[in-house]
Amino acid sequence: MKTISGYILTNILGWKIIGEFPDVKKSIVLFAPHTSYFDALYVKLYLIEIGITHIILTKKELFFFPMNIVMELYGSIPVRGVKDKNAIYCVGHMLEEPQDLHIILSPEGTIKKVNIWNKGFYYVANKKKVPIVVMYLDYKKKEIGIKGVINQHEEIRTVMHQINTMYKDVTAKHPEKFSIDLNI
Repeated sequence: MKTISGYILTNILGWKIIGEFPDVKKSIVLFAPHTSYFDALYVKLYLIEIGITHIILTKKELFFFPMNIVMELYGSIPVRGVKDKNAIYCVGHMLEEPQDLHIILSPEGTIKKVNIWNKGFYYVANKKKVPIVVMYLDYKKKEIGIKGVINQHEEIRTVMHQINTMYKDVTAKHPEKFSIDLNI
């Protein structure tokens, strides 16, 4: 099953892949903690290894020339403050297409410490009735993988409590920059 990406991630970089990606055609995939630009590299290697069709939502500030070319090759699309585009609407529309698609995002929205996460992922998942897959990177254990899947998401407080519980003991590359969502 190992791809070149998986070999690099596990054999060269020393990460362990934990948990199975759920057998679903569409989902919103959260990845946290996100405190370093290296997180995106590890996540991309992991996504290639597990072989899912995905798009990574990335802040629009990273889409400047020539970086925008790299970001597009990486499988990223810009979000937040893109003129004439509402990210929630655009992502919801993508999930209506017939092909498999997993939308990858960091609810923190930045590598800086935030105490309130962007909850757009919740509204899309709830409206389009797709599961929320909770992916993680734990630098202390050197693990990357799936913490859980949330299929019932009618109540935002319940969902955020579940997510906070899953990320409670995960160690970021820069632990001082990571906080679970404190607005629940």
